Amino acid sequence: MNARKSILRILALAEKEWTQIRRDTRSLLLSIGIPALLLLLFGYALTMDVKLVKTAVLDQDRTALSRRLIEKFSHTEYLSILRYAESQKEIDELIDSGAIVMALVVPAEFEKRFQSGKSADVQLIADGSDSTSSMVSMGYVKSIVFNFNQGQKIAELGRAGLSEIRVPVDVRSRIWYNPELESKNFIVPGLIAIIMAIISALITSLTISREWERGTMETLITTPVRPFEVFIGKLIPYMLLGVFDIVVTLSIGYFVFGIPLKGSFVELASLALLFLAGTSGLGIMISSATRVQVLSVQIAIMVTYLPSFILSGFIFPINNMPLLIRVITYIIPAKYLITIIKGIALKGVGASLLWTQVAFLCAFTALVMAVSIRKFTLTLPEKGG
Repeated sequence: MNARKSILRILALAEKEWTQIRRDTRSLLLSIGIPALLLLLFGYALTMDVKLVKTAVLDQDRTALSRRLIEKFSHTEYLSILRYAESQKEIDELIDSGAIVMALVVPAEFEKRFQSGKSADVQLIADGSDSTSSMVSMGYVKSIVFNFNQGQKIAELGRAGLSEIRVPVDVRSRIWYNPELESKNFIVPGLIAIIMAIISALITSLTISREWERGTMETLITTPVRPFEVFIGKLIPYMLLGVFDIVVTLSIGYFVFGIPLKGSFVELASLALLFLAGTSGLGIMISSATRVQVLSVQIAIMVTYLPSFILSGFIFPINNMPLLIRVITYIIPAKYLITIIKGIALKGVGASLLWTQVAFLCAFTALVMAVSIRKFTLTLPEKGG
């Protein structure tokens, strides 16, 4: 009988919270529209692919060999030759102004040294202030020069009568799960986790503090509801909204960005819902502790956005971090959801192979809910407190 009454009180509180959500257009739009909008915006804006790197060329040799080398740089999607410079000073000015990221300088007597069997050096100048583009671009240049050298040597051996050349060691690469190495295949899953973490904690951080600021908490205190019933009643409507957001964001990832879904959608959605339960509970805990909406929002953003973005492994590899920081990453729930999404969507593995991430996610959710219910009290603050 008591259990039935408790369920009825929880459902009544959930209905009351849903009514408040429907009446608060801003919160409803934040819950439904913002996750999809942010995923579309950042999904297109964030990319790790380095293409069409702005490049200038200074050919001080101006021979047939130097032109053949430069031509190799013209037939690639990774480099874009914007300028053929006339002097070293012009190269310096272009880099200083940010017009180019990289410059290739072919010195005088390049062909003469090559034909005499000596080392024919070329100079590669890169703008180190854009370190990512510079490092990747230098790798492109070295690969192009290697292929150019290989072609020249094969031609020389062909002229010498060697028609067949055997390579002692040949590497055959095979890339699984993301053969084209497209950055969207690991950026979009990470974005889904981070956006869901921020939005879920943000919208639930207003629940309890809104009751205090509107003066409706005093009325709630006079009713026979218990703290855990209020907590669960507040949580249910946002979990339903979370289900909608999960379906929408995963659908955008699949239909718009072409992220494959090789595993079970039901498993992925269920684990994402478990993640939302933890982050939404965190928002309610923040709201009940602060009792002020502005402060609740500020704390919710602070404890979800930066930790999820920096310490989840989304952009920065966790293994490269100091030991203390690596330990802290274990309390970041987005870390586990990102691994789960990549495992189920990209690799097609089941939840059984991701039991470590699932276990940590369950522990996080259980801990947050236990602390939230324990700390949440239905009592008026002391005067002067």
